[in-house]
Formats: sequence, structure tokens, C-alpha cells
Amino acid sequence: MELKELRTKTLSDLSKLLAQHREKFRGLRFSVSAKQLKNIREFREARKLVARILTVINEKRVQTGSEANNESNLNKE
Repeated sequence: MELKELRTKTLSDLSKLLAQHREKFRGLRFSVSAKQLKNIREFREARKLVARILTVINEKRVQTGSEANNESNLNKE
């Protein structure tokens, strides 16, 4: 999944997606430790996708927080 696709999703969709991919990552981690997984690249990509989702979630939270701060600053003046 590309970053552009992630940025178009809402926070609730991203949270659901994060839960799904964390569970997948967890399963892959166990497969790697048991030496059942042949394609290690899949493990790496799953880890990076979880990081991308978390990054987009944090970006959205900061953006909504900064918008709220701007509105409160305008109300004070």
C-alpha cells in the first residue's frame, strides 16, 4: 500500500488497518523465529507498512491539533 493511499484514509480506517497489519506482522515474526518463513522480504515490508501507517496517523493527529490551536489563538485575539 502506498503512502498516497494511506493519507486519503480516515483515522478510524487507519486504526483498523494498523490492527490488521500488526497482527500479520506478529504472525510473520513468529514464522521467522521458527524458520518457517522463506521470504524474509515479506517480514521487512510488513514492518515498514506498520511504520508508515503510524506515521500517517501521527501526521493527522498533529495536523488536527495544530488546526485546533490556530482556532483557539484566533478566538483569544
